[in-house]
Amino acid sequence: MSRLVAFAAIQGGYNIVSKVEGKYKKALETYSATTKVGFPNTAYYLPVIYSILGMKVETLEDIKKPLDFARKLLPPHVKGKHHLPYLGPLLDAGMAALFAFEIEEALRYLEQPNFYFTSEEVDVDAGKIWLGAADDTVFRKRGVEFVDGTAPGFAAIVGAAPDPETAKMIVEDYQRRNLYIFLAANQNGTTVAQQLIKAGVQIGWNTRIVPFGPDISSAIFALGFANRAAMAFGGIKAGDYKKMLHYNKDRIFAFVNALGDVNAEWAAAAAGCVNWGFPTIADTDIPEILPTGICTYEHVVANIAHKDMVQKSVEIRGLKVSVSTIDIPCSFGPAYEGERVRGPELIAEMGGGKTQCTELVKMAEMSEIEDGKVTVVGPDIDSVKPGTRLPLGIFVQVAGREFQTDFEPILERQIHHLVNYIQGVMHIGQRDIAWVRVGKGAVDKGFTLKHIGVVLHAKFHQDFKKIVDKVQVTLYTNKEDVDKLTTRARAEYRTRDERVEKMTDEAVETYYSCTLCQSFAPNHVCTVSPERTGLCGAYNWMDCKASFEINPTGPNQPIEKGECIDPVLGQWKGVNDFVFKASRGAVKQYNFYSMLKDPMTTCGCCECIAALLPSCNGIMTVNRDYTGDTPCGMKFTTLAGVMGGGASSPGFVGHSKFNITQRKFVNGDGGFLRLVWMPKILKEEIKERIMKRGAELGYPNLYDMIADETVGITEDQIRPFLEEKGHPALSLPPIIS
Repeated sequence: MSRLVAFAAIQGGYNIVSKVEGKYKKALETYSATTKVGFPNTAYYLPVIYSILGMKVETLEDIKKPLDFARKLLPPHVKGKHHLPYLGPLLDAGMAALFAFEIEEALRYLEQPNFYFTSEEVDVDAGKIWLGAADDTVFRKRGVEFVDGTAPGFAAIVGAAPDPETAKMIVEDYQRRNLYIFLAANQNGTTVAQQLIKAGVQIGWNTRIVPFGPDISSAIFALGFANRAAMAFGGIKAGDYKKMLHYNKDRIFAFVNALGDVNAEWAAAAAGCVNWGFPTIADTDIPEILPTGICTYEHVVANIAHKDMVQKSVEIRGLKVSVSTIDIPCSFGPAYEGERVRGPELIAEMGGGKTQCTELVKMAEMSEIEDGKVTVVGPDIDSVKPGTRLPLGIFVQVAGREFQTDFEPILERQIHHLVNYIQGVMHIGQRDIAWVRVGKGAVDKGFTLKHIGVVLHAKFHQDFKKIVDKVQVTLYTNKEDVDKLTTRARAEYRTRDERVEKMTDEAVETYYSCTLCQSFAPNHVCTVSPERTGLCGAYNWMDCKASFEINPTGPNQPIEKGECIDPVLGQWKGVNDFVFKASRGAVKQYNFYSMLKDPMTTCGCCECIAALLPSCNGIMTVNRDYTGDTPCGMKFTTLAGVMGGGASSPGFVGHSKFNITQRKFVNGDGGFLRLVWMPKILKEEIKERIMKRGAELGYPNLYDMIADETVGITEDQIRPFLEEKGHPALSLPPIIS
């Protein structure tokens, strides 16, 4: 190992500790020793210091102890006349530097409380691009991904690339491998974060490109995130530094990319990261540390070309990443699932209430279809003007020796996240209420609707190879073809839904979860029972059961409902325990059959949203297809924006169309007879079911008693109609007691 790198790292450690000691002294002259310090909305104090040393830093006075510890940790300077096994002292100097960095950032939060932007997304227009330490909401949502394998690790990039396009190339290659990219430090006043913005790349937690801060000290947030994950999800106790460092080496596959000239402070930071088993790969000709010992392979590797940076980094870290070989011009992977396509960048839009967008997966005989055949019937987006709205029908035919019709809705529901995995494409909803938006960046790269079929063919084979032998995809964009597919699809949906019609929640001991929509609604956990279909309308209890059989580690997990806490509201201990864990502690409990008391959480994919109408002693519901005003004062889009992010909002709840006439619908609030208003389009669609359910409850003419927009769109307008018709809701006990 080079004496030069040890000299630089140790000197850097001294420089950093001395600088922070000076800042701390100045802070004590300005603030009281009892002044609170820390990272906002986090529960791990200063997480690196707390996890490694077991010291809780809560006040300015508390900083003295870890800062003194850092000073004592600094080894003697390297002297040229004596040979020395440099690695040990170098690691100590690096650890001292990291403790000092964390204190420096805590002081920054104290002295510059608005320096960092507390959000998951940056605000480029306002110049707020530095996100600082992840608060606990973000951490709980993202940290588990490093444990369950969704995110195999992270690349911590410090400095800046030679130009924005090089930065974009490196970062997008990491995204394709499903890694997070943590950004810190600058090179001559330029940062990778700023380069990516200039190159048109969206940054923020939603795209896994996280700009922590402009200085090398902000790199500490990456290590703090890793250690918090070890404590929260790995069960590592604070102060057990050996287990902490081993956990990170063995479980969190991370590394540093140093872009640009490496000074003494950067060298100290790199030495500190080696303690975690995180190597540094640099693009400059710096002294290397090649012998193995702490890291899986080499510790510091230099002079790597930018085109080789990603491959060399994952190789040195020992990270085995499977890159999907899907023949589309855009990048593809979970990193893009949270990406939005907003108005200024929109090229084409399908569905979302503007046009019809329908998805259907059907089983086929082996001889009926050609594997890999993808056909677009009608105009494709490469031949339309920006902002065009097209109808879209996605028809997927699947054949397999082990395939069953029960598996159709499971594969159909995968369309949602698989289309979202395409860079520059957004997908919301499902079945016949899907919404697809394609951005300019995707089209400029050559993306067309045909590539949706390419993705579905490839991923159905990769993810369901046990049951899938052939996949053929047809995409329709002519209105008559889409309408024809929609008519067929709705009949198929009805048949699927009716399979559970005679089942009851009391008859089974196991319900099923669905967490497919957590990329858009991080706290949302849908629980599906026989009498509470998934609020997206795509999954019923039997569908979830089949999904679990296909993929035991997938989004549809069995939930033992356990002790019944409230049979009227629909609450079970086992469900509460599961939901608390699956929501990362954000949701403690909810009720299946109530919209007033702890209702189930709602995501943006719900088919309908019900809302309280107190003056009518009842409730209304509105479906996604209806774009007009409603008696609750909000349109569907407004309702979805208010509560669709995974919130449990008393007085509102998302649900499926089918759920409206299920026996337990808002049973805890008075049930189906509370329904006093719904859009005419929805009322007509489920007319037969309304009439059947009304007759079961002793009101065979209930259909005629329910108001719609032709009667009125305010409570004052519909109340006389309800009185004239003798709607049963008016004679029920007060809905709000």
